[in-house]
Amino acid sequence: MRAGWVAAALLFCAAAGLAQRYFPFARRAEGPRPVFETKTEFHFVRLEYTDLPQYHRRFGFSSRSASGNGWWMMDWPDADEHFTQGIQRLTRIHTGDPHHFSLTDKQLYDHPWIYATQVGWWGLSDAETANLREYLMRGGFLVVDDFWGDEQYETFRRTMERVLPGEPIVDIEETDSVMHVLYDIREKDRTIIPGTRHLRPGPNGAASAQYPPGAVPAWRAMTDGKKRMVVAVNFNTDVGDAWEYADAPEYPEAMTTLAYRYGINYIVYAMTH
Repeated sequence: MRAGWVAAALLFCAAAGLAQRYFPFARRAEGPRPVFETKTEFHFVRLEYTDLPQYHRRFGFSSRSASGNGWWMMDWPDADEHFTQGIQRLTRIHTGDPHHFSLTDKQLYDHPWIYATQVGWWGLSDAETANLREYLMRGGFLVVDDFWGDEQYETFRRTMERVLPGEPIVDIEETDSVMHVLYDIREKDRTIIPGTRHLRPGPNGAASAQYPPGAVPAWRAMTDGKKRMVVAVNFNTDVGDAWEYADAPEYPEAMTTLAYRYGINYIVYAMTH
């Protein structure tokens, strides 16, 4: 009987995860995983971090049935691998296999660019906070993504006050170099990039978006003491889902294209400034 309850619980967890997806995405066919070089000049690095206890994401599944604990793993590994393939196609950056490291792992310092998702629910320890500050002060670049609403933003803001005391979070201006370092990103491109949970079946098989009430996208940044951008903030938007579902015909192609442009601009900026 105990085994039956365990099996039922696991089935419920899997179903709950799929329920967040518009149904064609939840059951799309997945091709073979790409093969990458292992030692190159650039690797996509995803941060593993501690969740706030009250919002801790317990054991669950992500893309390709990847499993684990914590919000850090949302969209992993497909988002990381698809975007890495895009970097290979669209730039001359010598790109290798994606990694994921704990915020206390010294290997972070070997990489110029790191990515964290669902940061409205992170609860960084003192050690994680100190390591992130050290990483940014050494010239690293952090991209945060897929957090929504005032409560989650306040959690992120308070955390970054601990990481970079006295440094404000400001809107990225259209004239800022990060918006033009490779692709020209204009005011019209400051739009919500939808997660699959926001998409519904539309006419002629196209997907239409339904966003949370009051959701307004924001593209913000933090700088170091020399006014060099070290944190890019994607708020009320879901770049990671656009990367993860780049191979899904139902996902809007224009949004995947925009997500790749933002991500690649961040990488080129991080590696040249």
